[in-house]
This record gives sequence, C-alpha cells and structure tokens, in this order.
Amino acid sequence: MAEEFIPVRVSHLLLHCSVGSIVRSQENLLVVPDIRSWCGRTDDPLTREIRYVDQVKGALGISQSLCRPPILEERNGLKSGWIPVQRFPEWVRCLKCGLLHRAPWRNKKRGGGKCWGPPNGKPCDGILEQVPWVMVHKDGYLAEVPWHSIAHSDSRRCRTGSVSSDHSSNNERHKPYLQLITDSAVAPVVKCIRCKARGNLDWRLPFPATTWQQPWIRQRPANVSEEPAWIMGINDVRVHRPVTKKALVIPPESRIRRGTVEDRLYNSTVHRESIDKAPSRLARKSAVRRVATEFRCEPGDIEAALVKIAEGYPLYGAQICQEGLHESEFGALTEPIPDLHEEEDFVTEHFTESWKLLRNRYDDGLASSVLSSVDRLVAVNRLKEILVFTGFERALGDTVPPDVVGESAWLPALELRGEGIFFTLNEELLSKWESEHYESGRVSRLVHRFNNSVLQRTYPDIVVSARLILCHTLAHILIRQLESAAGYPAASLKERIYCSVRHAGQEDGQHDEQDAPDQPMAGILIYVAVADEEGSLGGLVELAEPQRFLRLLTGALEDSLWCSFDPVCGERDGHGPDLLNGAACHACSLLPETSCELGNVLLDRTFVVGAGPDSNSFFKPVE
Repeated sequence: MAEEFIPVRVSHLLLHCSVGSIVRSQENLLVVPDIRSWCGRTDDPLTREIRYVDQVKGALGISQSLCRPPILEERNGLKSGWIPVQRFPEWVRCLKCGLLHRAPWRNKKRGGGKCWGPPNGKPCDGILEQVPWVMVHKDGYLAEVPWHSIAHSDSRRCRTGSVSSDHSSNNERHKPYLQLITDSAVAPVVKCIRCKARGNLDWRLPFPATTWQQPWIRQRPANVSEEPAWIMGINDVRVHRPVTKKALVIPPESRIRRGTVEDRLYNSTVHRESIDKAPSRLARKSAVRRVATEFRCEPGDIEAALVKIAEGYPLYGAQICQEGLHESEFGALTEPIPDLHEEEDFVTEHFTESWKLLRNRYDDGLASSVLSSVDRLVAVNRLKEILVFTGFERALGDTVPPDVVGESAWLPALELRGEGIFFTLNEELLSKWESEHYESGRVSRLVHRFNNSVLQRTYPDIVVSARLILCHTLAHILIRQLESAAGYPAASLKERIYCSVRHAGQEDGQHDEQDAPDQPMAGILIYVAVADEEGSLGGLVELAEPQRFLRLLTGALEDSLWCSFDPVCGERDGHGPDLLNGAACHACSLLPETSCELGNVLLDRTFVVGAGPDSNSFFKPVE
C-alpha cells in the first residue's frame, strides 16, 4: 500500500489528534500511536527541546524535558519527522448487505473497497466502510469490538470452525461470515451466517483478556480492573480526552534575549566546559578567546556572560511552586515591568490611569457602572504560552502517559505566541457584592453539584464561588462580543481566569478560609495564541485602548441582558453537564470548547448584568 501523508496542524497533535485518538482522513479512520514511535531511529527529540521553561515546568509540576513534535521535512528525496498512524478499526461493514470483513485491504486479490460477500449466495459488491464502534476501557485500553463473541454469546460453535479470538491466526477470520444488522429497534444485531447464531450488541462487556491493550501495542493488558468496558461510537468524547497543561512564560524567563552572548553560552555546555576545565589561568584565557572568536564577540563579553550564569541566569533564584502558578501570572500582569524590550516574550502596556480618567465623563448608565467596576486595564502586546501534552483518558478513567508506560524523558509541547487584553474587577465593590451571595441559593446549588460531579476530578483546583461564576461568564460574553463586533472567530480566542477569594461559601470538603491566598484575585485575560513565530497582528491589543474597551465591554453587557431563548434561558437554574450552568445557553454564553478552560460549565448571566433594583448582578446600570 502506498504511503499517504495526512496534513495536521501541529497544535492538533497535542489536542484532538494526540496519542490514542482516532482521526479521520479522506477515506479512513486512523489511530495515533504513542510518542515512542514518533521519532525515527536517527531522530533525537531533545534536538527540538524548548529552552528557558524551567520556571514553567516547576509551576506545572513537570520534570521531563519539553520538546516540540516532529514536523515533516524532506531532504534529498527522503522524508523525516512524520508520525506513523495505522487504520483502526480493522473491521469494516458493507453498507449494502451488512457483512463484516476483517482488514479487507490485506486481500490483494479482492481489494478492500467492495464487498465480495455473499451472505445469500449472490455477489454483493457493496461499498465497505469501517465500523463506527470501538471497545474502550477506563484503564485506557482501546480495542476492536469482539464481533464474533457477541454473535456467539450462547457458546455455540460455527459449523465450519470457531474463531475464538479477534487476533487468532486462523485464516477463517479473513473470510466474511458475520453480518451486522442495524435496523433493529432495540440495538444492532450481529449474526453468524455459518451457524445462524446471533446476539445483540451489548454496550458494556468484559474487556477480553486475549485482546491487545492498544491497536498499535501487540501485548495483552497486564492488569484489567473488573469494571466492564464500553462499546462506544468513535465520535463519543469519552473515547479519547487529551490531558494538557499550560502556563504563560513570565519574567524572568520571558526577558531572555535570544542570540545574546549569555544565551548562546548558557545553551552550550561544551563551550562552558572548555573554559571551566582549563588546567591553568593562561589556558583559561586561551579558551575564552577561542569561544569569543567563534561567537564573534570580545573576550570581555564572554567573561561577563559567565558571571551572569554563575549568578543564576536566567532565573536568578526565582522559583514558582505548583500551587502559585496563577498568582505569579496575575502579579506579572498587574505590575508594570521596568525596562521592557519589544522582542521579549511578555510585553505589557498599562492603561489603568487612562481608564480611571474616563470616569469623569460618565455620571450614570451602564458605562458608569463599567468604569467603576473595572479596576485595571492592561494590553498584553506579546505573550508566549507553553502547552504541554501530559496524557489522555478514556471513559473518564485514569490518565495514560504519552508513552503509555510512563518512562519517557520528554513530553510533547508547543510554544504558542500571541497577544491579549487583561483587566481586573474592583476588589472593594466585588467583595461587597460577593458577601451578598455568600449564602446565595444559586451559588450553593452549583457548589453542591460540582462537588458531586465527575468534573471535580478534571478540575481539582477549582473553588466554585459567586466570584468565579461572574468572572467566567463575563469572559464568555466578552469573547462573543469580540466575535460579533471585532470580527474575531470565537474559536481563535482563549480565556484565562484568575480568581481566588477569602470566603467562597464552600461546603464540606472544600478549602477553608485559611487556605485562600492573602491577596484575592479577580482578573480576566482574553488572548489569542498560535503556534508560529509571530503570533497575531496586533488587532486585539488595539481594543485595549480605554475608549474602545469601554464600548466593547458595555456592548457585551447590553447584549447579555437579553437572550433569544429568554425567558426560558434566564429562568434556568441548572442545565448542561451535571446541571452546572444557570442562565447560559448556546445563544448567549457558550463558546467553542477550545476557547473555554472550564469545559463550558459554571456560567450564569444573572451574575453579570441585570435590569431593575432587585437584580443580583454585579454590573447595575443607574437608570
């Protein structure tokens, strides 16, 4: 079979096209193997290592090296850097007669595109299509549906011989003898045309001990929990869920200037060792001169760079613990950075003072409420986000590492560059408003539902509060406004919520007030970040200009006052996954999954803006 190269965006290799996922080409369904097969024998992933991310790794709790995925390259007629995939499922069905074939593309005489039947003694010649179901286990295993076992669940044996295993070497398994009947009102039926045995497709079955643990790993599972496996459609989100971590690169690592003498010397252990291991003072001077000649600089530049490295370049002792990731990013966004250079990876421009001057122009109305409620306004002219693929889950089970066995010294990661708008809410007004919702029925119900939902395992660090629901919903309606008023596709924008409280009205099992940080946070970053060198073109940061941002935010709040599904949407007190949304629907608040960091839950428009004196919203326009 001739090679087929399927182009995939590099960012998708860490998301829905990552390890263990089922992807679709023009003609086939394919499964992506683990990272052990991503690199050829001569390819070293460490040559693609992302530098200056020690601070990010510490914040995310990662010890492995972070390396970019391989990218297809062709040199001297030879291709390298591609990721192998394989067809899965191997079982196909005839769309005309329902006959099941196993890997028909292996039959060179008959070909793999047409059904050669016959179920009734006559040639069929129907079109073959891969079956749309797979077997998934919460331990992370993925396998073919055991069609033979389902048809022969009563233990009857075929008259012409039994096929006891889906991976048997028996040649009979390559001859079609099973028929899938999908016109049943209850469930699809699998029928054996040899012995007339039949059985219904059961959606929960024990994971066969003789089945491979993954389509690309020809090994039996070492240990399988007693919980049955699921038969799922290939488009079911439970078949594969990528697990990623992300963080912004902030000072001091964002201040690294690439190409400088200290940068080159820091990343070249060979040159530094040639100087450090010089046997004498004269030999050391000679080594410094050689390195300076190679770097095309003066020996004094090399000595100065060595001093900086000895002082702790590039972190200079700065450490971020895993629990302080958001607090550190929040501090970098709110505090001006001195002596900024445009080529740095984190460049902010503060408009807070100009924003406060606008308050004198508006005495009432929604604009006045916005100006008093928003405290800081910052344009993030440049940012870099590190996205790390740490594994995948199946059927809401345990996380499987990218190499399956958990022994890899590297993880796939990407540098995403872009820009954004950051603003904070007035803490004095927010604390007063929040205290009114400490015992709010809508908040307490969402807290209770979240604590009893499977999403608590997905987002273990989330503390549900009125503040979080407010900030999250506000970010969503602002992104929707950017889509309609500024022309940004919602799927290209992302949110990052910075939220912590001293009192969140938590129920039993959540953090006490003593566990909350000393400084509460209420910040929202709306940004765009893509996997290329330049990022975006500056259109988003232009909207951070105070007058433009005021029009943008007031427009978003005015639009959120009414939803096309009102009054039904506005009166809702629980819908969506695990009933974790209030007044929020696809017409007013929900976003593409790529834009939301909380899975489109914990949203409620009534927390943001409302009309009338009895409104419990944060933004209350003066009538």
